[in-house]
Amino acid sequence: MPASAKFNHLLGSLRLPVSKGTASVLAITAAITVLAALKARISRKRKRARREIERFALVEGLEKDAEFDVIVVGGGTAGCVLAARLSEDPNLKVVVIEAGRSGLANEFTHIPGAGFRVLRSKDDYSLYTTEQQNAGGRKWYWPRAKLLGGCSCINAMIFHEGAPSDYDEWATIIGDEGWAYRNFSKYLLKFENFITSDAHPDVDTSKRGKGGPVEVGFFAHHSPLARAFVGVCTALGIPGRSDFNTEEGTIGAGRVLTYIDHTGTRVTTESSYLTPAVRKRKNLTVLTHAQATCLLLEDDGEGESWEEGKTKRAIGVEVFVGGGKEGQGGRKIVLKSRREVVLTAGAVHTPHLLLLSGIGPQSSASPVTITHPLPGVGAHLSDHASVFMRFRCAPRQSLNFLKPRSFGEGMRLMKALVEYKIRGTGALANNVCDAAAFVRSDDPSLFPPSKAEEAETEDPTSSLTAPDLELLSSALGWADHGFGEVPQGDLCSIGITALRPTSRGSITLKSADPLDAPDIDPNYFSSQNDISVLVRGLKLALRLTRTQPYASLLDPNCNDEFLDYGRYDATDAELEQIVRERAETLYHPACSARMAPLAEGGVVDASLRVYGVKGLRIADASVFPKIVSGHTTAPVIAIAEKAADLIKGELLGEKK
Repeated sequence: MPASAKFNHLLGSLRLPVSKGTASVLAITAAITVLAALKARISRKRKRARREIERFALVEGLEKDAEFDVIVVGGGTAGCVLAARLSEDPNLKVVVIEAGRSGLANEFTHIPGAGFRVLRSKDDYSLYTTEQQNAGGRKWYWPRAKLLGGCSCINAMIFHEGAPSDYDEWATIIGDEGWAYRNFSKYLLKFENFITSDAHPDVDTSKRGKGGPVEVGFFAHHSPLARAFVGVCTALGIPGRSDFNTEEGTIGAGRVLTYIDHTGTRVTTESSYLTPAVRKRKNLTVLTHAQATCLLLEDDGEGESWEEGKTKRAIGVEVFVGGGKEGQGGRKIVLKSRREVVLTAGAVHTPHLLLLSGIGPQSSASPVTITHPLPGVGAHLSDHASVFMRFRCAPRQSLNFLKPRSFGEGMRLMKALVEYKIRGTGALANNVCDAAAFVRSDDPSLFPPSKAEEAETEDPTSSLTAPDLELLSSALGWADHGFGEVPQGDLCSIGITALRPTSRGSITLKSADPLDAPDIDPNYFSSQNDISVLVRGLKLALRLTRTQPYASLLDPNCNDEFLDYGRYDATDAELEQIVRERAETLYHPACSARMAPLAEGGVVDASLRVYGVKGLRIADASVFPKIVSGHTTAPVIAIAEKAADLIKGELLGEKK
């Protein structure tokens, strides 16, 4: 979409507070953009109509010839990667199924600073957990993008791989050195196209990927608050780090690399992998508005049970198309697989589909009959819980004007819109959190022992060089994922995340209806260790606010209960209460269909094959043996890259 059309659409969606002065500015802006916007609207309507015709023609065609070599179920972060890579071979006929629409059809997925407007829209599953007994009985909101590109359309765009030892731990758990960092890192580099920056000459480009489909760099808006945050971290002894993603490890403080390209546009796996050239491949079908409801399985092998040789084989997928249930605007079609079905529906929907298909733990409470017992399905769910401490900052340091509530904020947003339209820079090119610090909660230089905290925390990390705490600097102050009421004025925050939680949860069926969301129980804070780690993180964040140069950008004269500057002397019990009352997901669910030995609750083997089901693999965050000590997009993309190589290697070997 042309920048002018994006700009005009965004203007109309932001609901600016209008006065006579604002109206004059809007009129001038409208005069500049109206012709281009009108043309863009007409073009969009034509394209939309053409897409609808093409989509229904595609469905009609599929009903007549619905057999593929590989069916990729879920066009999210991993699914777009896998479909693009598998279809590189013209001899493989591939289809990817996505319940939502194209992420490119939602203008807010293009603009980094507007991504929050996708949340709780029709393009978000808007999931909620069960009541969390250790967090005040709250049901936590879990955003999950219902779009091609998945959560790469709504995340904070932070390019971070986790600690190298995380992958060595994976290799140890599954007993396969192919997953160790020295071997798996080639897939982390394969997808990357690092763009150098004159402002960051100390990044060792020999350790960055070049020529991959996903552009990463330092193109996000970099706020003065982030610079001060890095400065105060180094002042406290946290080492400065120009690149968090090398074999040297990730402990340190610095500016984050982002999935924002040189034009200031968010990079998703749809925009980077399913390019127009890829979509034209005759052997690739991309089916949107298509909800997979059940895997088609047949018996394969002899024996009384699958442990004794009676296995299953995945032969296809049942799909609802048309956006509704049968008889309510939708209809059912069946896609057949000649070789493989690969689940890339994510840590919620992958185990959900397995359970709906009769693959999972035996339970008398299950609303479906389990025909293939596999206890690990839906178990071991892990997620990063975060608490954002909120502060009032110096004038014009905050980005809270992106949701304007006054004439002055509206004018600042207008200026930011113009800058973004013309240059692709400024506040709307922000990625929410533009600097980070990764530390260990047992570092005595940061967390000196005290009588109030005699009990030691457990070490859940993958090595002594891996972190269990992350602090994120944000020039935004918010509540409830940006939907809660906040005080007027300039606000900022520091987010504290427990990177290696020891609490484990589950995904289970709520009903046999495939269009009902499953029960999501992350079981947050069932481990006291997770609380203790977060309390230490809150203490460190409050310490940063009283240390220069960060302290000079904050307003100390604020007693608003929403804000946290005055909690510097809070007790551990008071901080624990804040954790239980305010913690939110950082959008990183994983481990719900683990790659691990069967006896240890594993669901897939080292080649990502589901135990006891031939022709069925999983390649998304659900297979993480343990959650990484960082952000999850990079390892998910790399898993999909490795899965593509595994599948092509086996299938092409069969055809020779």
